[in-house]
Amino acid sequence: MKYFAIIVAGGSGKRMSDTVPKQFLLLNGEPLLFHSIRTFYNCAQKPEIIVVTDPAHSRQWDLLCAEYDFTIPHTMVDGGKERFHSVKNGLESIKENGIVAVHDGARPLLTTALAEHAFRSAELYGSAVPAVKPADSLRFNNKPIDRNLIYLIQTPQAFDVKSLKLAYNRDHAPELTDDATVAEANGITVQLIEGERNNIKITWPADLELAEALIKQRTPQ
Repeated sequence: MKYFAIIVAGGSGKRMSDTVPKQFLLLNGEPLLFHSIRTFYNCAQKPEIIVVTDPAHSRQWDLLCAEYDFTIPHTMVDGGKERFHSVKNGLESIKENGIVAVHDGARPLLTTALAEHAFRSAELYGSAVPAVKPADSLRFNNKPIDRNLIYLIQTPQAFDVKSLKLAYNRDHAPELTDDATVAEANGITVQLIEGERNNIKITWPADLELAEALIKQRTPQ
């Protein structure tokens, strides 16, 4: 079985109030994107790693890899207008069937354990989407919602390559916010697996501060 990891890293950093693309901000002394690449590299499945990013950032990425002596093998693919198009470009670069995990580069605290679990579950069930239950109370239009019915969806989301390629062979629509919704729109049953609380998405400056604290807890000093 062949395995692939598509890491989508097209963030602009606007909500971070920073001119540096979000995936290039430093976390624990190195660019944020390095962390996800390293996690997949350390997986037992040894996936081929594909990084999808804005072509305007390619030169900056090359310079960062040289500066930090980052030599983990990976293939660069140009991103598109929306995340949907970036994932589609990444999928089109894969020429063999197997299992593909699609991950947001803005989730640098992904563990090898969760990535491996996603690959194994997708191999068994055809899909694997990590999710966690919300801890907060929830409301919709000021009406309470039973939080036991709600899941917070994470990445990596893993699927059979051929099936996900077929699912992405359609036009983009605003409601298709992740790979699971694209897959479901094409009739694929989504298998939820247990996600991880620390697998946070870096969106705001406070998220980066939290990630810094969390990564220091698990990094030997």
